[in-house]
Amino acid sequence: MRRRRSARGPPALAAGMSLFLDVDGTLLDIAATPDAVAVPDGLVDTLNALHFALDGAVALVSGRRRADLVALFRGAGVAMVAEHGAAATIPLPSSRPGRGGRVPPPLVAALRRFAARHPDTLLELKRHGAALHVRRSPAAATAARRLAESLADAHRGRVRLLRGKAVFEFVPAEVSKGRAIEALLETPPFRGRTPYVIGDDVTDEDGFAVANRLGGISLRVGPSDIRMAKSAARYTIAGPGPLRTWLRNAADRLSSDKGAARGNFPARRAF
Repeated sequence: MRRRRSARGPPALAAGMSLFLDVDGTLLDIAATPDAVAVPDGLVDTLNALHFALDGAVALVSGRRRADLVALFRGAGVAMVAEHGAAATIPLPSSRPGRGGRVPPPLVAALRRFAARHPDTLLELKRHGAALHVRRSPAAATAARRLAESLADAHRGRVRLLRGKAVFEFVPAEVSKGRAIEALLETPPFRGRTPYVIGDDVTDEDGFAVANRLGGISLRVGPSDIRMAKSAARYTIAGPGPLRTWLRNAADRLSSDKGAARGNFPARRAF
């Protein structure tokens, strides 16, 4: 039986935990296009303070390309896992796709043709996957869903279809955020720590399931909606803004405790 989500605030982040954070819709507010997002002032400092407080056990786990994450969070010392686990800034041999782990060219060609017929849609091509965004073209959403489902069926066993917020994304069949988090938990500095997984979308459900199975915390960001009514996340927080405040407060508290115990403080503060 699924545990009822708590109406209380999220549990506190503790020093013995590892922290896994989605990006769009979680750390950052959703924008009309992937390139239009903004990283608020102080967020990188918050991430670095958390990195210090948790002995390096902090990772961004996103569907974005690795280069995009590095550029957006320039100066952040945290690990960055991209394309739902298909790429990372640190070695993840047990979760990354093998040679040839890409979506089939005929599938990409079909998505290209659809995007050409619907100019307000956006086809985002990645090293290992492809994402068809329909946020600026809601009228095309039904046709895009039908195409995505037919392509997923035609290439069953080779790809996974991820139905995100106004996006239909294809990744290699063996790739998921849950597998990426499991791989991180097998390696220092994440090994032996309780996972705290935070995300906002159906693409984060694999990660929530890992946290729940291992006795960790699963936290969903954003208001309830029909798509997320059956989410595995056991706690919720209202949106990216409240989450950033919560993270900043956690970073300050944990960094102060650790600094007092060691007699020093991180070089960069959360605020």
